[in-house]
Amino acid sequence: MLLVFKYLVPKGYTAITIYPFIVLKHKRQKDDMILINHEKIHLRQQLELLVIGFYLWYFVEFLLRLIKFKNWYRAYLNISFEREAYKNENDLNYLKSRSLWSFFKEI
Repeated sequence: MLLVFKYLVPKGYTAITIYPFIVLKHKRQKDDMILINHEKIHLRQQLELLVIGFYLWYFVEFLLRLIKFKNWYRAYLNISFEREAYKNENDLNYLKSRSLWSFFKEI
C-alpha cells in the first residue's frame, strides 16, 4: 500500500518501507515505477524475515558497514538488502522470478 507522508521519510531519502506500507516523500513519486519496485523488493525481504528480523538484521548490518566504511551513505549502500534492491530495481519483473532469500547473495 502506497502512502505519501513526507514526515515519515528520513531526511536525505525519498521513500521508506514499513511493512505493509511504502511511504513516499512526494505524491509525484507514485508514478516512479523504479522507486516503487525498489521498495517492493524490501517488502518481500521483510516478509522473508518476518518483518522484525528484517529490521534487526538491517540495523546490525548497517552498524557493521558504518564501522567498516566510516561513511553513512557507503554503509547504507552496502547493506545486503539495499544491494539487492538497487541491483534489481530496474527489472520490473524481478519479483516474479526472485528466489527466496536472494539478499544472501549480496552479503
